[in-house]
Formats: sequence, C-alpha cells, structure tokens
Amino acid sequence: MPPETVDLLVCTTCRSATPANPLAAPDAEKRPGAELLQALQLAAPESVRVLAVECLSNCSRGCTVALRKPGAWTYVYGNLTPENHVPTILEGAQKYRDAENGLVPWRERPEHFRKNCIARIPPLEAPNV
Repeated sequence: MPPETVDLLVCTTCRSATPANPLAAPDAEKRPGAELLQALQLAAPESVRVLAVECLSNCSRGCTVALRKPGAWTYVYGNLTPENHVPTILEGAQKYRDAENGLVPWRERPEHFRKNCIARIPPLEAPNV
C-alpha cells in the first residue's frame, strides 16, 4: 500500500524576519518563502504534496510552512530558511505522514520543529477536541 499523501503548505510571501533593508520591497520571485517553495518542490517525495499559499500570517517569524492531512491535526512551523531547513522540513513531513492523526511524539520531531511550532490545529472531524 503506498504511503498516505500529506500537504506541505509553503508561504510564498514570507521573507526574513529581519530584512537587510526593511524599506525595500523585494522581488516576489526572490523572497525566501518563494525560494523555500522551489527547493521543497524539487526535493519532496511523491507522498508530500508541496503547495504554495499567499500568506500564513506569521510574518514576524520568517518563512512559514504548515502540514495537513485528512483526519489529522494541522501544524504550523516558522523561522525556516531555504538555505538551512529543507531537509528538516522534509524529515518532519515524512514523520507527520506516518503518524496516526498527525501526532508525532515531541521527542521524535526534528529539533527545529520542537522549538518553532507556531500552532497546532485540531482536525475538522474532531468537534470535541
């Protein structure tokens, strides 16, 4: 049986929380969020569907991604960079994919995910969580 597919949502409007020139409006193609999207699209296995989103409303914490799958908790992670975190994100996505209800035990999560979880959102199917 093939592994379940998970969605990896990548904010394409994200840029560094501390831009070199905060007054400059960077080219949309050169934003770190767009670069992260491109790197993840090239490296992700078939079981991780990488999707672009306009904004995850986490602008003060650098690049942001979210992991979701049907019937599971959704997680939002921040403070990511295209230069340093592609392997971390893909490791976390695969562990999330394999975990029941998306609940990866805390100690099994990549260290960056343990320290930079922005939100955990219950599944739509669980009204009494």
